[in-house]
Amino acid sequence: MLERIAPLLEEPLIFGVFSQLKKGVAREYHKVQVKPFEKGETVWYQFTYVCPKKVLHQNFSQQDAAAEMARLLEEEFHQGVLYTAQHDFHLLAFGRLKIKTQAPTRQPQAIKGHDGDKNYILQPDGNYDFLVQLGVMNEQGRVVKAKYDKFRQINKYLELVAQCVDQLPQDRTLRIIDFGCGKSYLTFALYYYLVKMLGRKVEIIGLDLKEDVVTFCRQVAQELDYQGLTFSIGDIRGYQGSGQVDMVVTLHACDTATDDAIVQAMGWGAKIILTVPCCQHELFSQISNPQMEPITRHGILKERLSAMITDTIRGQRMEACGYQVSIMEFISMEHTPKNILIKGVRQGGFHPKSYEAYRQFAAFWQIHPYLERRLQEIGLLPVQPE
Repeated sequence: MLERIAPLLEEPLIFGVFSQLKKGVAREYHKVQVKPFEKGETVWYQFTYVCPKKVLHQNFSQQDAAAEMARLLEEEFHQGVLYTAQHDFHLLAFGRLKIKTQAPTRQPQAIKGHDGDKNYILQPDGNYDFLVQLGVMNEQGRVVKAKYDKFRQINKYLELVAQCVDQLPQDRTLRIIDFGCGKSYLTFALYYYLVKMLGRKVEIIGLDLKEDVVTFCRQVAQELDYQGLTFSIGDIRGYQGSGQVDMVVTLHACDTATDDAIVQAMGWGAKIILTVPCCQHELFSQISNPQMEPITRHGILKERLSAMITDTIRGQRMEACGYQVSIMEFISMEHTPKNILIKGVRQGGFHPKSYEAYRQFAAFWQIHPYLERRLQEIGLLPVQPE
């Protein structure tokens, strides 16, 4: 069958579907859908295996996609339809394969996501099992209108991960800690991206203080059979897990909880740190500089200034500890307007020049941040004489 199916993919595929299981064939899925997507400069094909309560995904190159289509018709399904830009191909496998060719019934589409020319890592009609379970997509694989902002946020997050994932070890299981995981939309997305799309082996631990949230996430992970994804009740500073940690994620950790996460991550020598700070109160009462009094005498301006200074010095101290730091815009969470993400990728050890720049900046504002004291406690920053 392969030699007859492969030429069909020379025409730009719009959509494909395989259905009607053969008698005596027992499969968890009852239908398989196929959509093209861009991977670099080439076209790949995502196969969605539709089960009663979830969907499974696998990606194939064009050659392997043709082989998988042939296998589906040889072993499992009686029929399939491939909608291309030039033709509709009806594939009938009742014994010998028959192909009926008809005029096209679907309009060609650019292989892109929504938002104009933007290519999403997760497509808006991709039918992803975890998004269905979490209510972001319906069972037909369409983004729920009220959840489209969440869908965009998930894709933005995965884009940031994609930019640095090559920095992670390639020869072993990745160990990732997610502090304050909440309902874990992004935690499940990270697992899906690394395991289902990149084929990596992972151990992801999600931590949250709320027992009901942890119970919910455990149930979803079990229903999806996401092995390697676990959830526990715990806070950031008190976590006592051992072993190598490759990546630490902390989203909307409040005030100095973000600093505790950064300390833990750098103490473990994590290669990647992704943190979205929430409310930053610590330095509000410390900031003092007569030259800045026109700003600091207004409470609302001082509050905003305090948040900017807090995140600036977080980046500076991460740089001093050997991380390449980017501070960028992120899509804000549902319950907070904060939309700054700090990304750190470890490049080396202590960097004296960056530390001196931080010291001068801190002296200008007359501040003594909690993060510096914590990093001194674990020996990552030098203790300064009184």
